[in-house]
Amino acid sequence: MSENPDLTSKQPLPSIERLLTERPKWGFMSNHTHVLVCLHLDPEMRLSEISYRVGLTLRIVQKIIKELSEEGVIMIEKIGRRNRYDINREYRLRHPLVKQHTIGELIEVITREE
Repeated sequence: MSENPDLTSKQPLPSIERLLTERPKWGFMSNHTHVLVCLHLDPEMRLSEISYRVGLTLRIVQKIIKELSEEGVIMIEKIGRRNRYDINREYRLRHPLVKQHTIGELIEVITREE
């Protein structure tokens, strides 16, 4: 996987006020997709940071991580007291309209910089 230094570098978190006021009422991607994007950007990102960036409670993020792990979308490797999350980029999307595509393709399109 080729890493884009701009995407993997630690970026300052936006203020909570900005997150709350700029967050749209609905979006095109699921919370699961947002969590995967966070893990793509930093495979060792703490769940609390994912929670903050995505705008979900820690409990919801833990549930999403568990679901993604049980389904085989991510693998969790324990490194000391931290976790490293590896995304199964070959995992096929589940909906019949897009099942010919993979998680890797989705993440590539979402995180592509032009």
